[in-house]
Amino acid sequence: MKVLFVCTGNTCRSFMAGALARKMLRERNRSGIEVASAGICACPGEPAAEAAVEALAGMGVSAGEHRAARLTPDVVAEAALILTMTASHRAWIREKFPEAASKTFTLFEYVRAEGDGADLSDPVGQPVATYRECARRLRELITRLLDRI
Repeated sequence: MKVLFVCTGNTCRSFMAGALARKMLRERNRSGIEVASAGICACPGEPAAEAAVEALAGMGVSAGEHRAARLTPDVVAEAALILTMTASHRAWIREKFPEAASKTFTLFEYVRAEGDGADLSDPVGQPVATYRECARRLRELITRLLDRI
């Protein structure tokens, strides 16, 4: 099963979600789940935001080697589950890839979480503390995700 996390640029939220999910899967000794991330407007090869890497390092995740990937038809087709950071990302994917509509959800709605509507705010340009809070929230949501799948 391939789970794909999607945001805008793939340098903050979806990248952090993917890195955290891989770490948590290893900690739970879970196999059979592959994790990837992409951005709907990503500049392929762009490095992760330094603050995102720093926030993850504080959680024991080494992720400085990440490079952004753009969401492509092949990436969409390979995913069994697509989890977006916002409702607008979900809507965009469902419009551009209608065949993927049934497997595309916001992370919040898939794990039936409360708070912030269906969106995880973009920390880009914010202080490291904002990235840490985003990563903390992602860890909570991914814990629920892994309990569900």
